[in-house]
Amino acid sequence: MRIRPEDCPITPAFNLIGAKWTGLIIWHLLKGSLRYSELQQALPGISPKTLAERLQTLENEKLLERNVIPAKPPRVEYTLTQRGHALSEVFAAIERWVALDRQLT
Repeated sequence: MRIRPEDCPITPAFNLIGAKWTGLIIWHLLKGSLRYSELQQALPGISPKTLAERLQTLENEKLLERNVIPAKPPRVEYTLTQRGHALSEVFAAIERWVALDRQLT
């Protein structure tokens, strides 16, 4: 039996978090708020354009919020929303699977 992608129950999740770098951004933000520059340092190889696009998408999907901190110069921090934090169980399950897979291979 073939299931069309739009009928698969996990398609919406992969549409949100399946893009390259998106999972890693969320994984880092599960540990706490980070500034743009801290995310860049945590993700060697990501281009500034891609990071900005992924953050904008996550903000549009209400998985994170962008907080402007009044300072000179102004600082911006990114924090997961309640919806974003709900992914912690998913990421914990993936971490457990990776650990188990390493034991089995």
